[in-house]
Amino acid sequence: MEDRHIRKSHNKTCLLYHIVCPVKYRREVLTDGVVKTLTETCLEIQKRYDIHFIEIGTDGDHIHLLVQSVPSASPQAIVQNVKSHTAREIFKQNPEVKRMLWGGHFWTKGYYANTVGQYATADTIRNYVKNQGKSYTKLHQGQSTLFDAQA
Repeated sequence: MEDRHIRKSHNKTCLLYHIVCPVKYRREVLTDGVVKTLTETCLEIQKRYDIHFIEIGTDGDHIHLLVQSVPSASPQAIVQNVKSHTAREIFKQNPEVKRMLWGGHFWTKGYYANTVGQYATADTIRNYVKNQGKSYTKLHQGQSTLFDAQA
């Protein structure tokens, strides 16, 4: 199996995010030409930033991205970077899209982001933490957490 960790001088990480970005007004403008521009722009972003595109999926009015990055790049910063660069290039290389989206914005303000576990599920991690060392303390007992939802 290929090691997909990002190695820096003082850390080794494998942070994967599933990100969904809808087009403004949910307009179906993601044609083959626009998707080609989007993909090429993502590959350029990858060369300049610590954002690695594992997969890109499109569906007419929104995109799904599976990206890997470093801890210093928050999911919000990744989305902002991707949206700004791709919108600029799409409008430049596909001027017909700008006529379909008034107001000068390609993407909506919102997005969806979720972490993706490459090696373990929440149960696996919970059990690993629980069985480490001599003591275990469950925190956040009074409120629902990700791990409680899975229990």
